Amino acid sequence: MSTLSAGSLLAQLLTGLADASSLFVVAAGLTLIFGVTRIVNFAHGSLYMLGAYIAYSATHAFRGGVGFWGAVVVAALATGLFGAAIERLLLKRLYGAPELLQLMATFGVVLIVRDATLSLWGAEDLLGPRAPGLKGAIEVMGRAIPAYDFFLLALGPVVLLALWLVLARTRFGMLVRAATENRVVAGALGVDERALFTAVFALGATLAGLAGALQLPREPANLGMDLGIIAEAFVVTVVGGLGSIPGAFIAALVIGLTKALCVALGTVAIGSFEIAFPKLTLVAEFVVMAIVLSVRPQGFLGAPPAMAPTTAVPDQRRLIVPPGQRALLGAAIALLLAALLPLISDEYTLVLATDVLVFALFASSLQFLMGTGGMASFGHAAYFGLGAYAAAIAVKAGWPMLGALAASPVIALVGALVFGWFCVRLSGVYLAMLTLAFAQIVWSIVFQWNDVTGGSNGLVGVWPAAALAAKPAYYWFALGCAGLALVALGWLGQSAFGYSLRGTRDSPLRAEAIGIDVRATQWRAFAFAGAFAGFAGGLYAFSKGSIAPETLALPRSVDALVMVLLGGLNALAGPLLGAAAFTWLQDTLARATEYWRAGVGVVILVLAIAFPMGIGGAVHRLLATWRR
Repeated sequence: MSTLSAGSLLAQLLTGLADASSLFVVAAGLTLIFGVTRIVNFAHGSLYMLGAYIAYSATHAFRGGVGFWGAVVVAALATGLFGAAIERLLLKRLYGAPELLQLMATFGVVLIVRDATLSLWGAEDLLGPRAPGLKGAIEVMGRAIPAYDFFLLALGPVVLLALWLVLARTRFGMLVRAATENRVVAGALGVDERALFTAVFALGATLAGLAGALQLPREPANLGMDLGIIAEAFVVTVVGGLGSIPGAFIAALVIGLTKALCVALGTVAIGSFEIAFPKLTLVAEFVVMAIVLSVRPQGFLGAPPAMAPTTAVPDQRRLIVPPGQRALLGAAIALLLAALLPLISDEYTLVLATDVLVFALFASSLQFLMGTGGMASFGHAAYFGLGAYAAAIAVKAGWPMLGALAASPVIALVGALVFGWFCVRLSGVYLAMLTLAFAQIVWSIVFQWNDVTGGSNGLVGVWPAAALAAKPAYYWFALGCAGLALVALGWLGQSAFGYSLRGTRDSPLRAEAIGIDVRATQWRAFAFAGAFAGFAGGLYAFSKGSIAPETLALPRSVDALVMVLLGGLNALAGPLLGAAAFTWLQDTLARATEYWRAGVGVVILVLAIAFPMGIGGAVHRLLATWRR
């Protein structure tokens, strides 16, 4: 057990405050952008990363003592201009689109920016210079605190004050506040929304670039900065209250101090049980978010969220009708052709085809939750990973393959029941972020529980039974399992429960009035979606022979979202089309170029703008036009 002294506690708290101040600058930009434009900007982390890289290059162009500070200013302004260009060229076309399409488009920007950064600066981490005049340390109660930390500690309040003065004392701030309160009324009163949105996005991007540039003396510029910061920035934005900059400041302080306290406490022994608090720093912000949103759904200073808004794309009713005879005939022909695949293809193609089947089931479970239920999830990979780890641990414990595979949906179902009970009490972005919080908590446990999950190394040797060891045999097995599960999900969506779930999505108040228990229905939907995702995870574990924490990390959840939206949120065959397109794109482009992510990003942007209903929706319209 570590001994906690006053000096070490104060040192950790000051470091935590410096981290919180830096995090607030990033989150303030995200909060400002969302408050006015209502864009869920997943690319905000990319702007932060660009600020760091541009500052690194600018420090080599400037000379003298002001070189670093000049580079910071250049990086912030350049990032602001880049953000304004993104808004004008791309995001202005998506202001009327559902939040999920905005998320998909901005994720496409993330992929493009990452590969552009890789091309310009390379894959190596780039360590920047120390800030002139702040290279030393200041002793506080016997502890040396970097002088730069004190600068960052003061930066947050200064940015908060500057933003308050701009928003409260200027005409621009008045327009921003008016648009934040009611964009429709502001537009009716003559506010030029296009110019206002561009200016706000540029200001938010400038703050992100400033934070990235100022992080350079503490952390080298690297390609993982974008996804590393975006989750924390979203947490601060949501915990503080969407659109509330003072709320974001309070949330950043709470999260920063919580992490600092975890480090200061060290390992604490309670009887024979030890708690390693420093390990909690990986997930501290998500624990804080889960607690806050469970008690106060709108965050510290946010307005109460609207009740269960739909996340569906346009013309949804034409895509969710029960399949007719032609659709059933087409499905039978597709199944027959899929069954013949091992006879005409090599093992590599069978591996990809198996991945498509697994991810189609995974995406279908998410589509059931989002399309039929209207509940967005940013952490659906938690159930996929729980199922995969349940199967892997069971096999390592000596269970037969079928018994281990049967355990995967059961464990995922339990997790979905626990997490869903809290999540269905929220709606919109708050609900989506709470799912992310629970997913990150599960990831942290898996990542650090070495004795059971293998920690960061994962579990290896998770192979199927001898009869299914050959690639064709396991492909046929996966085809049968995934096919039956997809049929079950389709039947569930067209059952009385499925129509009740659509009622809770489209009009919760009317659903309550006719006797539907909205929360109970949504909770059951969470459970069903989690169980099917867990079953897909079990199939995935046996197809790969090993499992690692990346299986339930944030990128896996984003992949599922992209698959659903690529295929079409409400298209019957959307998950299969999306999984096939996404897997094929990744494989084809990865073999053709080092910058395959940018290619995937471009495809995602084209689909989000030109085909918002996804591949399935586009095919449906073409067939309808052809019939007419």
